Amino acid sequence: MKLRSSGYSRGLSRHMGECGGQHYHNISEEESARSKNVQKVSIVPLVFLIFYEVSGGPFGIEDSVQAAGPLLAIVGFIIFPIIWSIPEALITAELGTMFPENGGYVVWVSSALGPFWGFQEGWMKWLSGVIDNALYPVLFLDYLKSGIPALGGGLARTVAVLILTVGLTYTNYRGLTIVGWVAVFLGVFSILPFIVMGLVAIPRLDVSQWLVADFSNVDWTLYLNTLFWNLNYWDSISTLAGEVHNPKKTLPKALLYALVLVVVGYLYPLFTGTGAIPLDRELWVDGYFSDIAKILGGIWLRWWLQGASALSNMGMFIAEMSSDSYQLLGMAERGMLPEFFGKRSKYGTPLIGILFSASGVLLLSWMSFQEIVAAENFLYCFGMILEFIAFIRLRMKYPTAPRPYRIPLDTLGCILMLIPPTILIIVVLAFASFKIMVVSLFAMLIGFILHPFLNYIERNQWLRFSMSSDPSDFQGAEHEDAHALIS
Repeated sequence: MKLRSSGYSRGLSRHMGECGGQHYHNISEEESARSKNVQKVSIVPLVFLIFYEVSGGPFGIEDSVQAAGPLLAIVGFIIFPIIWSIPEALITAELGTMFPENGGYVVWVSSALGPFWGFQEGWMKWLSGVIDNALYPVLFLDYLKSGIPALGGGLARTVAVLILTVGLTYTNYRGLTIVGWVAVFLGVFSILPFIVMGLVAIPRLDVSQWLVADFSNVDWTLYLNTLFWNLNYWDSISTLAGEVHNPKKTLPKALLYALVLVVVGYLYPLFTGTGAIPLDRELWVDGYFSDIAKILGGIWLRWWLQGASALSNMGMFIAEMSSDSYQLLGMAERGMLPEFFGKRSKYGTPLIGILFSASGVLLLSWMSFQEIVAAENFLYCFGMILEFIAFIRLRMKYPTAPRPYRIPLDTLGCILMLIPPTILIIVVLAFASFKIMVVSLFAMLIGFILHPFLNYIERNQWLRFSMSSDPSDFQGAEHEDAHALIS
């Protein structure tokens, strides 16, 4: 486990070995050596990993035009990042540099609210991520089934999902650096056709079409869900902060660059599509950008964009699986999960975490697109509420703890910053169907049972746990900083 400053390290060290009558084991020397020898992720691959965990390109934003028209779609992708994406990215930058280790938001919540709520955060976010990842092999095959009808269902589709999941899982197994550079390649390939489409559209642009709006005919549920679906998950990168080169400097910069890339990557195609093509809102459904590409550039541009769309799903899959598997690794390092979850492969990757995440994807791949999105959003929202509470509590409880990056607002300012996204979370939860509420609440109940059950296993020493999950010694670090200033 990557320890922070000396104050933190001593606080963590006190929880190793004998702790409250319970015996904890350190991660094995072999695993520790593997983690140290792993090549760290640099800023360029990190930017594209964030890009794929959040966006993956403008595929899927067409529904915003169908729901609300060009003006509200464009305004939404300008305003929504301000009230949601920027606050979430800022919190990730502050807490991700405060805790530069694997586990991310699980560590934040555990340090602020205790290991029980830290575990619940980990359970809900991991389940949300696995549900999200079950979507991408399905979407990938949906893009191919027009050319290969057999992939539309039945045994052939099941086998294809299995092969695709195994292949992409192997990429994660080979190393995070490989995953990062694959994400760079896929990202560039996915963005280029939209750049070309925008250039060929210039002679046909009609700026007045950007201003079309009909406020009496807006599907607010579809509109808000589309915005939320395409602009969340900025905190996912925190779960692998321990694998990042110099995360205290690299992470905030990568989040900034990725934020610009994501927002521009949405607005540029929206300006192109709504400005160059006569408006018919009913045509703006998933995949309509490929039709626009054919109209503007011909069949070759359409095939390029469809290929980019399919490959984008692959990029989102490997990025999400990296986040999910390193989260389990970080939870094992914190003693929240059995020690075997901390096992690394010869490539330094979280072997058991990858296998568990891949198994979850296969088990959930039968769900429909609408069910996947709704269930994911519901669990994700509860996890974000815990993160907001943990962020404010850490600001109040440990005001002088080392924060390499600090949001330039006082605690009151941070509370005010979080009011709009909190209201948005409440709205998203209110729009959930009764079925999704029941299923999601049942999943959360499993987490409430699972934590004491794992504690029971630990007390009876049926499985080995690596170390205590108690929070770090912030007070020691704060006193050490104060003493250094005085002396």
